[in-house]
This record gives sequence, C-alpha cells and structure tokens, in this order.
Amino acid sequence: MKLTGIIKHVAMGTGAWTLETETGQVYELHESTPSEVLQSGQSVTLEGTVRDDVMTLAALGPVFEVKSFQLGTES
Repeated sequence: MKLTGIIKHVAMGTGAWTLETETGQVYELHESTPSEVLQSGQSVTLEGTVRDDVMTLAALGPVFEVKSFQLGTES
C-alpha cells in the first residue's frame, strides 16, 4: 500500500505521529517508523501495510507500518 501526505505530531499522552493523506484520511504511524520520516509538516510517500493486529493508546486512526519511504512527494 502506498500513501502520500503530510507528517504531523499529535501531543496526546506521550505523543503520536500521524500521516494525513491528500484525501484527509489519518493514519497513526507504527512505532518502528524511521526517524527520518518523523518531521512535522514534512511531505512524504510511504509504502507499507495497515496493521489490524496493533492497538495504540492514542487511537488516532489505522496503524500504518512503514516498509520504505521517500521524502517529498512523488510526481
């Protein structure tokens, strides 16, 4: 699954990172997300999978596990 959007940090509890896609869908990023991706306001294209077997305290949206990424958006 490939997603393109903007990285955001949500100050809830210990904090959580999300990706808001171009369509407005919000995914909470899995704890294994590479640190290079975790820059608030950064445009990214992520490839990975939605983890239906993972729950989080923030519960901001489906949990997305990143397998690869590209900083900036693809054209």
